Amino acid sequence: MTGADLSGMLPAMLPRLWAFALRISGDQHDAEDLVQRACVRGLERAHQLQADTAPLSWMFSIVHSTWINELRARSVRSRSSLDWDDDFLETIEDPHARTPEQITMNAQIIEAVQRLPEAQRVVMLLVAVEGLSYSETAQALNVPIGTVMSRLSRARQAIGALFAGKATQPVQVAAGGKDSAS
Repeated sequence: MTGADLSGMLPAMLPRLWAFALRISGDQHDAEDLVQRACVRGLERAHQLQADTAPLSWMFSIVHSTWINELRARSVRSRSSLDWDDDFLETIEDPHARTPEQITMNAQIIEAVQRLPEAQRVVMLLVAVEGLSYSETAQALNVPIGTVMSRLSRARQAIGALFAGKATQPVQVAAGGKDSAS
């Protein structure tokens, strides 16, 4: 693949890349910067895109790795903050949430997903929100497919426990800042 091929595909990918970046970063400005940096990196490295790799999955991978690098840099600078901006959430129109009950339920689901450890949250977003297959998610995150399935299972269990009222504390992250199947 050439840079010209990828540059022709990027406009159609941008809404999904931006939505994913917003979900993992939790901030509109961070998401915009993240997508911009990922697109530049993708165009610079378009020659590395393998023929058997879906360009969208490859770009999700670049967005994710760029975000991880940003988090590491913030940690070094001691300015890390992953708080979700509920005020911004209210500005996003959801065509499926028409009743106040649905709006409340969506906010509760988003809050539950935000409470997950980073590794589980990213897998949940790629599979459940972006619609990637387990294989595409594994490829995007550069992890085995079993790790994707394990993280997704634990994420679903944690969210189920939150809604069942069994979990009263935020989901705990194992030592090292990763879930145990990393």
